[in-house]
Amino acid sequence: MKIIFAGSPAIAVRSLEALVRLQISRGICELCGVLTNPDAARGRSGTPRPTDITCAAEQLSQELVQAGFAVPRILKFPRLDHTAVTETASLKADLLVSFAYGHIFPQEFLALFPLGAINIHPSLLPAYRGASPLQQALLDRVHETGVTIQRLAEKLDAGAVLAQEILALNGRETSLLLSDRASELAAGMLGGIVEQIAARTVSECVQDEQKATYCRQFCKADGEIDWRRSAGEIDAQIRAFTPWPLSWTRCNGQELYIRAGSPYDIVCTKGIPGTVLGIDKYAGLLIQTGDGVFAATRLQWTARKELDWKDFINGARQLTGAVLG
Repeated sequence: MKIIFAGSPAIAVRSLEALVRLQISRGICELCGVLTNPDAARGRSGTPRPTDITCAAEQLSQELVQAGFAVPRILKFPRLDHTAVTETASLKADLLVSFAYGHIFPQEFLALFPLGAINIHPSLLPAYRGASPLQQALLDRVHETGVTIQRLAEKLDAGAVLAQEILALNGRETSLLLSDRASELAAGMLGGIVEQIAARTVSECVQDEQKATYCRQFCKADGEIDWRRSAGEIDAQIRAFTPWPLSWTRCNGQELYIRAGSPYDIVCTKGIPGTVLGIDKYAGLLIQTGDGVFAATRLQWTARKELDWKDFINGARQLTGAVLG
């Protein structure tokens, strides 16, 4: 069974690795192609860099060669137009496996695969269909999320469910840490589903449309902290937006990023939301919110180094009494 894998960011790397391991150890599948985004500018230099999947595919190709297998072709299309369809068709793949590829597959493209197309989505579908399910789960402060492997369908994330597993949340995860956990879980699930598809034994469960919820792509503006919200909500935002788009506020005309912290348990006199109340040598920099106090432990001025709150305070001693926002 010939497979094309489609993905771009780091969360998809372990699943690509799982397919290569399955090919080398079991010979059940052949990775004939890797579909990913073109190189794009990253960082302050603006230098074009390959996606995480491109880098992983190049490294894995060496393992495949050493094991006596052909190297998969890496395909980088800015859009899935007729040229993309034609080049992909030349690989004659049986199955498409997608994880965070970043483009919607047109029906003409999906029709290329006799065994269909499957997608890995980091949520318990039909919950959190869309672009940012892990971030939204943290923002909503739910107690669990998960990973779903589903059939790709014309409607966003609405295809039949082939497998689903739960990730319990403890309320302290960041999107970065949760993404890593989801990546590992997805890779562990994928091999079994690919084997079932190859054996024509996979079962499918139609999603309940009445239970569908949606999430959107976030941008930098979403990271601005509204200090009128509760300490718990602000804490959830900071964790959800780590590492992107980060959470920020304004202080004396500058952008100040709050990189980490937690709600402060000890009751303080309520002041104007955003007021820097002072410090607790064990908890951090105390900031009044609309409901409760938030203790910031890591902070960063724009274009400056991220600092522990103690080091930050050494360079900003007049911060107590300031109103952020």
